[in-house]
Amino acid sequence: MNNQRNLNVLRLTNLAMLTSISLVLLMLIHFPIFPATKFLEYDMADVPILLGTLAFGPAYGLILLIISSFFQWILISPEGMWVGFVMHVAASGMLVLSVGFARKILKNKASVIIGMVIGCILMTSLMIVLNLTLTVKFYHVPSQMVKDWMIPFIIPFNLIKSSVNCMITFFVFIPYEKLIKYYNGKM
Repeated sequence: MNNQRNLNVLRLTNLAMLTSISLVLLMLIHFPIFPATKFLEYDMADVPILLGTLAFGPAYGLILLIISSFFQWILISPEGMWVGFVMHVAASGMLVLSVGFARKILKNKASVIIGMVIGCILMTSLMIVLNLTLTVKFYHVPSQMVKDWMIPFIIPFNLIKSSVNCMITFFVFIPYEKLIKYYNGKM
């Protein structure tokens, strides 16, 4: 009983820490990938979310994503309104679920890579749909403009952002996983 409580405290502490790191990374590291579309900014906020997903599973990854996205919306990017929150949760949620379930089912590093590749493709695909619907309807960007930006900017941006975040996550997760296992062994 005491051991389980300690593990729950460790998990909760890690999730709070990862949420904080996600927000700090968002504030410190954000820049446009394409000068013509300064509103499409790369950020590393999904890296801690993916770390939490790999360490604790897809359900905790989604919780971490929702909490981080909510604070991001309220504290950092209020101009994105609720639409930005929904788009981030939906798109990054595809990545989180792909990575989380691949890890949970296959339980090896190759599965993490497979989940990341599938997640990047799903995230980018969903962002096509979300931009064609939500960006047009709620940000009042003309539909033709969104279509014109799709191939030169929106699709490459989402592929680059998700791929870079996945690569960073993969290499950071190796020592992070050892640390989690070490503390789990101490409980």
